[in-house]
Amino acid sequence: MKKGEKILYAVVRVRGGVDAKKEIKDTLAMLKLKRVNHCAIVPKTSVFEGMIRKVRDYVTWGEIRKDVLERLVKERGENKEKGSIILFRLSPPKKGYKNIKYVFPKGALGYRGEKINELIERMI
Repeated sequence: MKKGEKILYAVVRVRGGVDAKKEIKDTLAMLKLKRVNHCAIVPKTSVFEGMIRKVRDYVTWGEIRKDVLERLVKERGENKEKGSIILFRLSPPKKGYKNIKYVFPKGALGYRGEKINELIERMI
């Protein structure tokens, strides 16, 4: 990471919202994650980190590399930029999710750091 570059999070919705509290559904909507396998690229700020923490039982996230982001834009070019959020619709990952009820590394939910890049590459 070069000096002065913004760190970006890739947030991927893993679970549906049936029986979720209204608060959770509203936060997912603010992140523009309306459906499973949607990916939002957001800047690493305290505001977005708080939103992600609130919906951590429904999403997985981590720092996206520049080369993966460029490939994502190239392959899934119909990105929809909504303010500071860039949204992509992705396919389900090849070989599927491990388990959508447990936290990473045992399952698919939660913070995965650099490993989010591997998941996104399987979903492009």
